Amino acid sequence: MHDRPYRSALYIPGSKDRALDKARGLFVDVILFDLEDAVTPDAKVAARDTLAAALAAGGYGTRLRIVRINGLDTPWGAADAAAVAAMACDAVLLPKVNTTADVDALAAMVPDLPIWAMMETPQGILNAASIAAHPRIAGFVLGTNDLAKDLNSRGRAALMVALQMCLLAARAAGIVALDGVYNAFKDEEGLRDECTQGRDMGFDGKTLIHPAQVAIANAVFGPTADEIDLARRQIAAFEAAQAQGQGVAVVDGRIVENLHIVTAQATLAKADAIAALESA
Repeated sequence: MHDRPYRSALYIPGSKDRALDKARGLFVDVILFDLEDAVTPDAKVAARDTLAAALAAGGYGTRLRIVRINGLDTPWGAADAAAVAAMACDAVLLPKVNTTADVDALAAMVPDLPIWAMMETPQGILNAASIAAHPRIAGFVLGTNDLAKDLNSRGRAALMVALQMCLLAARAAGIVALDGVYNAFKDEEGLRDECTQGRDMGFDGKTLIHPAQVAIANAVFGPTADEIDLARRQIAAFEAAQAQGQGVAVVDGRIVENLHIVTAQATLAKADAIAALESA
């Protein structure tokens, strides 16, 4: 379980000064500064300097700052990696990771930054366990649009096996897993439904393409008031049971064991972390 909140991860074009500035005021947990898909080929070189200047200027508070570079098999990838290694960011995101060899190649270029992997190819999904276990990998970002294209599939149901494989691999390795984007940014009901599904599956948060999506992702992936109240009551009841020499407690007619306390403690820790982030 991860105490730090990853509820909302918003893509921001690294080439646009206005978007980079606006991101400083958004209540988002993670900013994915993008040098790849959100930047046109003719702007990619200049985008490195634009993004580096914005990050150097600061103002992003405690938000996690992750930079997505272009693939190392593109004309821009190697130079992106060299530039990101000197940027004031928290991690680097590598697109279209197929094998651990891709991670090794980037790790040699950015020796001091955690690496996140875009899981968006059939080969990458099949290698999810080994990629997640790589010592430099800190998180997965699901690239559902690219994966759907490669699979020639329609609808989210066709991606469920891939989503679950990545989530299993991430949990086995103890890393973060972020669900893919929801393209219809004006469809609040659809976004909420997909966020709820991702949260119920076990994802840590949702990647987003528009600031209007942030509030819904934060609400769905954050603990509710009822969940916080239940966590507190479970911990209190379990501690009282232990004081009486009992190994289990009962709360709301349900057995509470040590495993439930681990989850309850994580819920409260996440709630505290969210409160600290939003007050910063």
